[in-house]
Amino acid sequence: MESHYTVPMRIHDHALLLVRSVWAALCFVMLFSEQSRAQDLTHKAPTQNGPIALLGATLHPVVGPTIEHSIVMFENGVITNIGDARTVRLSSDVHTIDVSGQHIYPGLFAANTRLGLTEIGAVRAMRDYNEVGNIKPEVRACVSVNPDSTLIPVARTNGILTALTLPSGGLVPGQASVLNLDGWTWEDMTITPDAALVINWPRIDRPTNRWTGKPDDRPEGMPPLDDLTNLFDAARAYFALQATERTSDLRLESLRPYIQNAEHQRPILVNADSVDQITSALQWADANELRLVILGGRDAHLCAALLADHNVPVILQGTHGFPARTDASYDDAFTRPQQLHSAGVTWCLAPSDLDANIRNLPYEAATAVAYGLDHEIAIRSITLAPAQIFGLADRLGSIEPGKDATLIVTDGPLLEIKTNLTHAFIQGRQIDLSNKQTKLRDKYEEKYRQLKIIDPE
Repeated sequence: MESHYTVPMRIHDHALLLVRSVWAALCFVMLFSEQSRAQDLTHKAPTQNGPIALLGATLHPVVGPTIEHSIVMFENGVITNIGDARTVRLSSDVHTIDVSGQHIYPGLFAANTRLGLTEIGAVRAMRDYNEVGNIKPEVRACVSVNPDSTLIPVARTNGILTALTLPSGGLVPGQASVLNLDGWTWEDMTITPDAALVINWPRIDRPTNRWTGKPDDRPEGMPPLDDLTNLFDAARAYFALQATERTSDLRLESLRPYIQNAEHQRPILVNADSVDQITSALQWADANELRLVILGGRDAHLCAALLADHNVPVILQGTHGFPARTDASYDDAFTRPQQLHSAGVTWCLAPSDLDANIRNLPYEAATAVAYGLDHEIAIRSITLAPAQIFGLADRLGSIEPGKDATLIVTDGPLLEIKTNLTHAFIQGRQIDLSNKQTKLRDKYEEKYRQLKIIDPE
């Protein structure tokens, strides 16, 4: 009996092993091919070589009045002069670019993204924004950024030159980083590696059971808020211990910029939407003497006075969304920016999407304008306002001498959907505005020219 069954079983095991090996190899090939297709092949911009002057455009500096027939000069990546082009004499070594009839704006700042941390959502290996664990403050988003992501050039093509990229998942996902959207490596791209500590604020209310209509029971165990308090208490005890003993804890050490040095304290970026979440986060931050910034802010307008009194900024998560509350008006998301601005809250506008459609940021600002927000305030909300919230207003967000030459040139008003970029500069480096989508457009335009479906240019 043994000889009758042993051989077939061994053959079956070998066959199963072969099938598994072939399947693993096939998965590897598929993953590799997906990764190779999801790679930006455009060249990174070289360092600025010599002074550059943009001549003749309408300049929108954000911090001052519009300048017609302007000149914007920059050298070594820094703006050196702005003014009326008709009153400035240029030396022969200045490279001039005629942009007459166009518009110059600061580069746009997307204040909530996953750029560089994700590519193809269906491929697990390309979702690099969620590390294992519930509390991991030592995680920094910037070190996982893929500089060759195809999503980055798409965002740049519509004027977004700076982005905050965030980890997610768990109670404390890690630290968000501010990036320039051009560079050979993540080190080249990173402006602020530890721009903010991200916290996904727990629900304060009990969610309603979809079948019974009654609130669900809370899960057993320690409430998440206690976990947060214990984390920061442990960090303070660790800092006190370091004064007398030589000790090291990388997890607790990562919290130092957010707890100590009040003058330069980094913000705690709390992802909160409901009134209960926002007010609870504010009380907790006050009790722990932390610098709070609300991310999302769906109900921020309902507690705007409290936010304004405590000088807590809000990063609004876009305007292209449906009402989330049953008692909300259809235009709830559209009017929220104006309501916060009228209440005196410090705020900026972030895109609704986190990766592929970040390019829609100027159109989300335009929606707010259509529902009452001042046009100049809308532009400020996607340029200077996020730079101020993250302590970068001395470098980014407006066009002034001494600031980084991170700016865009457009063929029309920024918030118009028909407007296109003609030039973009990051720290004085001229950026290639092509991307995978523009190359596909050019490819199929040529196809239809050859087929004589469209007229040759």
